[in-house]
Amino acid sequence: MKILEVPVQLPPPPPPRRIGNGATSSATEIDNSPCQCGDDSQSASTVESKMQLPEDILHHIHALMPMQDAARAACASRCFLRSWRFYPRFNLNVNTLRIDKRAPSNDKLTMDFISRVDPIMLNHAGTGVKMFKLTTHPCFSLHPSYVDRGLQIAFAQGIKEFELEMTRVSKMDYDFPCSLLSRVASSVQSFLLGGCSFHPGIQIGQMSSLTSLRLRSVKITEEELCGFLSKSCALQRLLLSDCHNIVVLKIPHLLELNYLEVLHFRKLEAIDSSAPKLSTFIYAGPPIQISLGEALLQVKKMQMFCDGSPDALHYGSKKLPSIAPNIQKLYLSTRNELKCLEILLLTPDLSPGYDFCSLVSFIDASPALETFILRIERPAKRHDSILEALSGDSMHPMRASEYRHDNLKNMMITGFSSAKSMIDLTNHILEKTSSLEYLTLDTTRGYDRRNDKIDPCQCLQMSKEALLEAEKALLAIRIYVEWRVPSSVSLKVIEPCSNCHTETRS
Repeated sequence: MKILEVPVQLPPPPPPRRIGNGATSSATEIDNSPCQCGDDSQSASTVESKMQLPEDILHHIHALMPMQDAARAACASRCFLRSWRFYPRFNLNVNTLRIDKRAPSNDKLTMDFISRVDPIMLNHAGTGVKMFKLTTHPCFSLHPSYVDRGLQIAFAQGIKEFELEMTRVSKMDYDFPCSLLSRVASSVQSFLLGGCSFHPGIQIGQMSSLTSLRLRSVKITEEELCGFLSKSCALQRLLLSDCHNIVVLKIPHLLELNYLEVLHFRKLEAIDSSAPKLSTFIYAGPPIQISLGEALLQVKKMQMFCDGSPDALHYGSKKLPSIAPNIQKLYLSTRNELKCLEILLLTPDLSPGYDFCSLVSFIDASPALETFILRIERPAKRHDSILEALSGDSMHPMRASEYRHDNLKNMMITGFSSAKSMIDLTNHILEKTSSLEYLTLDTTRGYDRRNDKIDPCQCLQMSKEALLEAEKALLAIRIYVEWRVPSSVSLKVIEPCSNCHTETRS
């Protein structure tokens, strides 16, 4: 028998190992023939005679093998060669195909790539594929027709996972054939495209099983993306990067979407999401307008990478509380050498669920920070006072931070309260900062902001509840903070003055 249709050119199987009386056996128990390309009917017959399992079971075993092992088995066995025609999982790239990336030219590298991929796909029956991944990098001169030929076979009924990553600096643009996607609209669960054009139209039906969509460096319009998303009612994860044709990203009312990642859009000006269950939002780029719609109170985790933007931390402190007021974890990254950071919290009555310790993220993102100011615009009675917490109470446990703040010299908090998390925030700064020189804890609305134009001696008005909270804050400072302040730090504690607030107290 001549085995001429070798599925993939890979190194031969491992050398045979010694057994018993000096005979040899390969590492695979079921077949022990190396890949042959000549007349080897006797060897193939010997292999077949030693296979005791039914063919359907052998096919199932073959399908569970990693691709390289499955290819080797197909080279050595007629049974496995037959089942190779229905092998379900392909991951094709220069590494898995063992292609030498040090080829003398990219054209030679591209030809090597084609010579490996073509036999694999042309020897396949075109049915039973469950996973197909094709990465063409670093083949810059690959003609689109070769990709189309492989995809025609890969897009079989029942495919669940599909990935195509074209070389992003390719000499030829590739336009993904959307008509193929219409064949598997009801079965594909994970879909990734990279480095190509994608123009889905009405020919694509409802993507009823799609739960994960990733587009990287894909040319697609706002209308095309929104239309495709509207057909993906089961979508849970949406990851988009470098889609530079989009100016306004609109996410339709997707009931299952909980994860949204938007990275490095050159022209993006706004994100408008109507997904009601969004819980994680990741964004990289300059500050833009963001609306999360019904998910306003659902988002718990947010990461923002605004490297190179001078307004990153200002944006984070001013805009994010209104974008997602219930954030539990915020990561804000900027490379700017910020020296002074001021955060203003406008909410008149912060709920007991608000964790002041979460503001440490802003300080962690500013390694050169020298001055940190936190202002509570309208202090009010706190229902999470450390004075009322039970012994061992774990409300607002301080999250451990690996960062130190050894450039910080001046810290001021106005509207200081007895909230446990505010006490924890203050003590955290004291513990992690060796350079601190001044610490001001102001229980008023800001002694430094008195109305100098009207009356320089007149403090900003405080309600009766706020004055009572100020008294509790003073007690909390004496019990939980003062003794932690190093002798090298100048501590100033400011309380409401009796001249301005006598009538309010009575």
